[in-house]
Amino acid sequence: MTSAEDPIELHRHLRGKITVTSKVTLTEENLGIVYTPGVGDVSQAIARDPSMARELTGTQNTVAIVTDGTAVLGLGDIGPRAALPVMEGKAAIFSEFAGINAVPICLDTTDSDAIVDTVRYLAPSFGGINLEDISAPRCFEIERRLTAELDIPVFHDDQHGTAIVVLAGLINALDVTGKGTDVKVAISGAGAAGLAIARLLVAYGMTRIRISDSKGVLTPGSESINDNQREVLALSTAGDDWPLGETLIDGADVLIGVSRAGLFTAADVKRMAPDPIVFALANPVPEIMPDEARAGGAVVIATGRSDFPNQINNALVFPGLFRGLLDSGTPQVTTAIKLAVARALAALVDSPGPECIVPSIFDARIVSGIVKAIDACEDEQC
Repeated sequence: MTSAEDPIELHRHLRGKITVTSKVTLTEENLGIVYTPGVGDVSQAIARDPSMARELTGTQNTVAIVTDGTAVLGLGDIGPRAALPVMEGKAAIFSEFAGINAVPICLDTTDSDAIVDTVRYLAPSFGGINLEDISAPRCFEIERRLTAELDIPVFHDDQHGTAIVVLAGLINALDVTGKGTDVKVAISGAGAAGLAIARLLVAYGMTRIRISDSKGVLTPGSESINDNQREVLALSTAGDDWPLGETLIDGADVLIGVSRAGLFTAADVKRMAPDPIVFALANPVPEIMPDEARAGGAVVIATGRSDFPNQINNALVFPGLFRGLLDSGTPQVTTAIKLAVARALAALVDSPGPECIVPSIFDARIVSGIVKAIDACEDEQC
């Protein structure tokens, strides 16, 4: 492996993947306008009308990426400093694909009140808040409170970014297999991503959903069930027509894994309904490898990895989503917006097939397609 291919050596060479640069080349002539005394006029204008900050500063194109480092990738609770390379990478994607300035903010606290207060105090500097890699169930409370308290969009990417891409892929996977929205969906993983996926699928019309955690299939009577899980279970219509089998996925049309590596085998997939769809999204090792899922009869297989077809990647969503939110001044990410973005992503795949259900992250149409979808929602056309 060369130094260019070694992540440690590359990051050591770069000493960070992002930088702050000035839009203005400073000269003796313009320094008094860019800074003191001329900038005082700008500050006074904003003091008189705080909404002017959107026009006179960079807030309308700046997003905070906020984490406490408790749920980073598949690495878990590795702390704020170890989370920083991931947040820098996300900032680089914001910049490259949507021209958005994104600032990593890695907080050395796991206290929900402290996180909410800190983000609230920092909010005047930003046009949007991207919560990232905060463990469940704290992430639900933090997002709800910030959404209620701030007048800028707050988006927890691990929940809603994942859910949007999953729905986009599933729309095309259903088309490929000839299945409808009455499919039976088994979700392995009852954390932030699993619950957000379930909510969005229900909003789309897929209500026959079963969810499991490390202790087994969740039911309203499960001893360890939390309020968020109970609320999602109440939305499901999976009942007598889909009796519990030996495994979560017995009789399921769709398996969505957002849990951990190696949970399922080809024999498990064979217990699913005909022409099953398998989204095994644990990273870096999925719940079942594609070749084994295929051996079990899976027709469409997706993972979270870039070295297999059908990568379910949040980066398909967040650059375009925030571009649309910032440009339109939309204060909240509604369910209607999430559904519209998922449909827009799905529509970018011209000819869906077993190995092509989501667009490439490098598809130049993605950001503009998502922006148009958000604009349509603003015009109440979605």
